Order: sequence, then structure tokens, then C-alpha cells
Amino acid sequence: MNQSYLECIGSQNIERLVQFRVKPDADLLTAIEEAIAVEGIRAGVIVSGLGALQKAVFRNLKWFPKTYPVTPQDRLYLELEKPMELVSLMGWIAPNKGGGVEIHAHFSASTVEDETVVTLGGHLTEGTICGIKVVVAMLVLTDDRVYADTDPETKTFDIYFK
Repeated sequence: MNQSYLECIGSQNIERLVQFRVKPDADLLTAIEEAIAVEGIRAGVIVSGLGALQKAVFRNLKWFPKTYPVTPQDRLYLELEKPMELVSLMGWIAPNKGGGVEIHAHFSASTVEDETVVTLGGHLTEGTICGIKVVVAMLVLTDDRVYADTDPETKTFDIYFK
């Protein structure tokens, strides 16, 4: 193979599994940030999320911009306030050079429209509010081989592996 399609690759050891249940009416992203702080997580993978949502904010790209970084005009924010099932949640957690932690997560949720189940997905942002029985699972990784930094091409935070 002469050409690699990989930007970077790495492996980390799994330290433990952390699971938590989120209170109704809580912001899901804020709850994830709180769990990360309480557990002292510096690097990890969000592997599961399920339960009910009462409001969701789906953030998606409308197009790829000609120049970076991506701006709010390049995105669509779709807000739904109705009963939804959180059917997937995944993402990464990585330390940044400033000492903080970056979280990048995506989710999908289903709801009923015209007696049909529809599923939507996008980037998890603030404003997604939990309903009942929301449970999240994260794998905690050793943080010495992974970090978040600004990608020079896209000018956004991305994950890198040592």
C-alpha cells in the first residue's frame, strides 16, 4: 500500500468504565462535563447514551465552507421540544494544551411525527435537555497518548494521537 488514508492513529489503555444517570430537566452536555470533572477524566470515549429527552438541539453542517474555520452561517441548528428517545450518543474526550478538556460528541434521537417514527442526529450542543432515565457510559483512557489541539487546516479543535 503506497498511500495512507489515515490522518493519525494511536492506541490507549482502558482504565475503567464510568456510567452515570442524568437528572430530568438537566442539560445533557453540562451533565457530561460535570461527570468528567467529578471522575477526574482527562481522556475517554463516550460509548453509549440512552433514555428520554424533552428538548434537543441538533447541530449540522449545511455545506463545507470554502475557507475555514466553520462559522455559524455554515451550520443549521434544529431545535425540537417534544418527547424523544435518545437512541445513540458517542464521542471523544481529550486533554488540551491549556490544561482543560475538550469534548466532541454526536447523538441521535427519535420522535413521532404524523404517527411515524423519525430519527435525527447531529453534534451535541448545550440546550439538549434530558427527560427521564438518561444514562451515559464512558470509557476512561490513559491520557498520555491522546490530546486535542487546533487543526491547522480546519482551524477547529480535533483529536490527535501520539
